Amino acid sequence: MIPGSALKGKGRMPLESPSSSLSQSLPSALPSVPDSITNSSPPPMSYNTSQEMKCILHWFATWSGPQWERFLQDMVAKAVPGKLQPLLDSLEQLSVSRTNCPSCIFECQLRLWDQWFRGWAEQERNEFVRQLEASEPDFVAKFYQAVAATAGKD
Repeated sequence: MIPGSALKGKGRMPLESPSSSLSQSLPSALPSVPDSITNSSPPPMSYNTSQEMKCILHWFATWSGPQWERFLQDMVAKAVPGKLQPLLDSLEQLSVSRTNCPSCIFECQLRLWDQWFRGWAEQERNEFVRQLEASEPDFVAKFYQAVAATAGKD
């Protein structure tokens, strides 16, 4: 270790510099942010959740049209879980045949999507839709139309 160096231990910076205790006693030169602004933003999502979302968005970019349709049906079923029609539409898409390997990969991706989605808070779910809309606005528009079409149907 170099004498007089700010590094301590295993190459880590000290948590508190000698001037930090002095700066804590001085008033801030920055204006305060109104509570209405600071309280309106959602809490930050976890690193794992953000990585899960990135993964799904990456998969989405590689999927074919029929896979997008299947994912759309699954999203609608999750958005309006009490509705029977989206559930029936999703069940109709299930197949027993596992001979097509890309289909197996897609099915695995859908299972992960389902598992991850169930673990997300509502704000995180909304953030996923926002991120998907940024990259695929037409798909998300179809999603909103499909959700709206479930109104009044049981």
